[in-house]
Amino acid sequence: MSNQNTGRFGGRRGAAGAMPPPADQQREAPENLVVGRNAVREVLRAGRGVEKMLVARGEATGSLREILALARESGVIVHEVDRRKLDELAPNHQGVAAYVSLYRYAQVEDILALAQERGEAPFLLVLDGITDPHNLGAIVRSAECMGAHGVVIPERRAVGLTPAAMKAAAGALEWVKVARVTNITRTLEALKEKNIWTYATDMDGESLYDVDFSGGCALVIGAEGEGVSRLVKQTCDRVVSIPMKGRIGSLNASVAAGILLAQVAHQRAK
Repeated sequence: MSNQNTGRFGGRRGAAGAMPPPADQQREAPENLVVGRNAVREVLRAGRGVEKMLVARGEATGSLREILALARESGVIVHEVDRRKLDELAPNHQGVAAYVSLYRYAQVEDILALAQERGEAPFLLVLDGITDPHNLGAIVRSAECMGAHGVVIPERRAVGLTPAAMKAAAGALEWVKVARVTNITRTLEALKEKNIWTYATDMDGESLYDVDFSGGCALVIGAEGEGVSRLVKQTCDRVVSIPMKGRIGSLNASVAAGILLAQVAHQRAK
């Protein structure tokens, strides 16, 4: 679990027997919010898409231990927060809440069908473990602007299309398909069988300006700070990089995705 600092109300203060805020001060709970131990447990057992789970700090006891184990097995991102945070979201939360998927995800086959319908070589963006919803939304927005047919994200250990990600996408989700898959490596292998070249992005790769992206193409962007995983990188046909002249030597994931997408779009426009 991540140990996020939720502000000046840290620690255990107010955790036991804390009264929820008055009704006129409570925010309206988001429609994709599930609260309470039984409800969250059943959502996890049913395999429903959970974008993230919030657990009250210091209360991982009893049935909540089972819920946390289920979350770990499913690869759900869990944030430990002050109980006051949950009190603000909804009363009677019993120390746990989960955000479930609002977006209706497509299949990879739907993305390929769209490319065929347009008479274009497939152009996909594959995200290997992006965890920041704002990065995800910005990447989806860039993908739509640069003519990609779709974005592929993993079901586990990565953020999904949460309300924050959907907001950051700024309407792009109405025009670009997003597919969620159980295994990125197997998905890339299936794309390769369809004559789609796969390109992992890494600082040690060849310059993207020396690569021909004109055919079927699947760009793989790695997680913030960690990059593309070793197995995914080994699965890809080639590894490409963005030449840089500055001293920092790294780019935000959404910025890097934008640069790569623009280069592919430039080549395909010729």
